[in-house]
Amino acid sequence: MIVLARAEVLAKKESRTMSELVREALRHYECRNWWDETNAYGRKTAEAAGIGTEDEVIDAIHAIRQKERAT
Repeated sequence: MIVLARAEVLAKKESRTMSELVREALRHYECRNWWDETNAYGRKTAEAAGIGTEDEVIDAIHAIRQKERAT
């Protein structure tokens, strides 16, 4: 019930309907969830490729781009 009351106060403060507030919250949740899943995939893929640092990621990207340009 506390969350509902907070949402009602926020909706009123921002001159929004509860539906608008919930839609916005869902969009943010989905975006965050997508970002977390994307990062998890990237970490798993990097680990499988033996890439451990950000510099190694950048080096791998440059190597792939050079290879693609050569073909």
